[in-house]
Amino acid sequence: MRTFNRLLLTGLIALAPMAAMAADDAPSADPEVTIRTEGDKTIQEYRQNGFLYAIKVTPKGAPPYFLVRADGTDANFIRSDQPDMLIPSWKIFEWK
Repeated sequence: MRTFNRLLLTGLIALAPMAAMAADDAPSADPEVTIRTEGDKTIQEYRQNGFLYAIKVTPKGAPPYFLVRADGTDANFIRSDQPDMLIPSWKIFEWK
């Protein structure tokens, strides 16, 4: 019985770091916001668990607008205030 208790305690101590790592990888409820500037625009990218779902563009001297995913899966974005206007996203060149 004493050996069983020691094995059980050793197993629990060995598994404790794994439980802590699993808690770190848990999905978060808060979005990740990346803010950058391109020319006279401020761009805020909203991500949930690494998935880009919205972009807020704030041009200098103009009202801000949001770009949201057209269907939720591919990279086609539409303006939330003008849903009929598709925003093209072509990949011109890629480094690997």
